[in-house]
Amino acid sequence: MSRISIDAFSIPFSSVRMYNKACGEGTRIRAFGIAALAILILVGAASAAPFAYVMSPGNHSNGGIISVIDTATNKVTATIPVGGDPCRFAATPDGTKIYVANSALLSTTVFVIDTATNLVTTIPVGDFPIGVAVNPAGTKVYVTNSESDDVSVISTATNSVIGTLNAGIDPWAVAVNLDGKKIYVTNRHNNTTSVVDTDTNNITATVNVGNLPVEIAATPDGTKVYVLNARSNNVSVIDTTTNTVKTTIPVGSFPLGIAINQDGTKIYVANREDNSVSVIDTFTNNVTTTIPVGMHPSGVALTSDGTKVYVANYDSNNVSVIDTVTNNVIATVNIENPPIEIALGPLIDSNMTDQSTRVASNATEGTDVDEANLSSSEEKKAVEFNNSKNNSESDNGSSSSGNESSKNNSTPGFGLFESLICLYGVWKFIKK
Repeated sequence: MSRISIDAFSIPFSSVRMYNKACGEGTRIRAFGIAALAILILVGAASAAPFAYVMSPGNHSNGGIISVIDTATNKVTATIPVGGDPCRFAATPDGTKIYVANSALLSTTVFVIDTATNLVTTIPVGDFPIGVAVNPAGTKVYVTNSESDDVSVISTATNSVIGTLNAGIDPWAVAVNLDGKKIYVTNRHNNTTSVVDTDTNNITATVNVGNLPVEIAATPDGTKVYVLNARSNNVSVIDTTTNTVKTTIPVGSFPLGIAINQDGTKIYVANREDNSVSVIDTFTNNVTTTIPVGMHPSGVALTSDGTKVYVANYDSNNVSVIDTVTNNVIATVNIENPPIEIALGPLIDSNMTDQSTRVASNATEGTDVDEANLSSSEEKKAVEFNNSKNNSESDNGSSSSGNESSKNNSTPGFGLFESLICLYGVWKFIKK
């Protein structure tokens, strides 16, 4: 959808006053019609559905790409190459930028996509970036660096690293709390979650969770954090007041993706080995239903209104669209390359709608990943950044920013009531 300039519909009221009385009435009607058209177009633009950004990893022949789905039509409208071997990613609340962890061998970079121009730039971070989250204010991005055991803090204003936070061993996924003063980092190889104070850059608590914690998300009210334990087949629920595990919820086999709806009442967990999505009631912390999807689901995200869930199915090369009222799959969207991650964002510039859009990236092409630190075939499945579909499986869930995006990234509404008021004001002005 094209951006609409208000100037294009401005009414030259001074010219209206210059017309004689005979044609003045007709001019007022035409002016009112133009104003009405402008407002109706604005209403349509503002109420239109957001886009789903679907990440596919790089392989031996090419780098990673992002496919863009229009959630109103469930059609792929653009494909953006980012190069390297992208893993997790997150969009800013206003949808103007997407930050992508480049998890290629020996990588120390994060890609930044300007959604208005599709231009891709890079930011140097720590060793082997893997997890990405944006704070609710949209001012900072947190990137977990698996090999350097730390977290890079990026300013979205300057697209540069402004600090480094301590983390545990092999930090993997990251979530930010409501006020942005704490981040929660899963440490994959010692089965813990670190609580980090963003003011002091220090770890204030370490919470023991399940086996192979690979994904994490915070509730909108900041009271609970949910951690997916891939090899325990369960979810640890952390009380953020006491920094202790409140309860553990059994889910499907090898959970990899998580998303929380806007009011924090439901959680959706993608279970890789079960080809399913578990729906958790956050009040009872029980699974209320299980929804079959495509093969090896990894990423999951919700629309901002909470009506639909999008699930990236790695080995089906498609995305399942779930109706949250009926808990049924209502659409399936085919993707060019195997999808591993998904996030929801608002409407973007019209040059995103060209299916043939291709933007050059200065990223390094992906190469094989050193698997020396992987102790089992299950763990290999939990690593999303292998470059060949035959040699890799995905362990990725929707990043916390995924659910942050679903909470914050809807286009601001220009409601019908406001539209009528505006029309009435224009009419009164013309009559004078």
